[in-house]
Amino acid sequence: MASRSFHNIIAARGLLCAPITARGTMNSSKVLARPLSSQKQYETLAVSTPHPYVAHVELNRPSKGNAMNAAFWREMVECFKVLGGDSDVRVIVISGRGKLFSGGLDLQSCMTEIPEFFDMGKDAARRARALGSLLTSFQQSFTQIEQCPQPVIAAIHNACIGGAIDLTTACDIRYCSEDAYFQVKEVDIGMAADVGTLQRLPKVVGNESFAKDICYTARKVYSKEALMMGLVSRVLRDKDSCVEAALLTAQTIAAKSPVAVQTTKEVFNYSRDHPVADSLNHVRLLNQCMLQSEDVAKAAQAAMTKETPVFSKL
Repeated sequence: MASRSFHNIIAARGLLCAPITARGTMNSSKVLARPLSSQKQYETLAVSTPHPYVAHVELNRPSKGNAMNAAFWREMVECFKVLGGDSDVRVIVISGRGKLFSGGLDLQSCMTEIPEFFDMGKDAARRARALGSLLTSFQQSFTQIEQCPQPVIAAIHNACIGGAIDLTTACDIRYCSEDAYFQVKEVDIGMAADVGTLQRLPKVVGNESFAKDICYTARKVYSKEALMMGLVSRVLRDKDSCVEAALLTAQTIAAKSPVAVQTTKEVFNYSRDHPVADSLNHVRLLNQCMLQSEDVAKAAQAAMTKETPVFSKL
């Protein structure tokens, strides 16, 4: 009775669309379109579209343990800006090629490629200003993931160290393999993590004691503990299984209304940083617009006809 009432309301508003048939389901090869960024060759990233509306970004310095050099920091911003604006992309999976996910900052490379790191020819104030600008650009590399409208799923195997934790805590969903371990390594090189871990990790795990424990000690957190503490939501047998599971989840999400999914991500991020009352007001204002989307009618009709809805690109 409730679904019929909802149907009548939608019909009265003139929102019901033409019947949706199975010919346009997500499995149709006609839906597949390569994102714009896949036409660009990155130095440190490899971008592909393994499934319709799913982009796969792979850290691509396997011989260097996917360490993060100067080119990496620039390319992450560019890549996720392009993907974020691509209507053929609804979900992004990020993984690492080679033996490990990422060993974090390539300190030697950055010191030689980015003179601001330790330019002793300038006085302390000028070095500080240069370093401040550099660190801001580094932070944006992972904030860009958080600001990307589409959900981002991290598939982590083996080592996830230092900057790699900054990266993964900016993602929406984290899966890992059984051999994965996580290490906030910065205190071992005489510095505080400064690209997002100290800000995002406590909110990701919801346990400040655990977050401080691993950040003060730089100890390794293996997959079982990472799952127990909420750092990841699934542990898979090995790298291939982990990436496969992440891509399968991405396909499931990509089949949903992009309006609904992207609005949900925006509300999650806003609610994390604002009081409940402000967040409720925020989602009310959003849904005043979003509930008028054709996607609501398509989803309702599909539920009643037991057919697969096909949603338009944004």
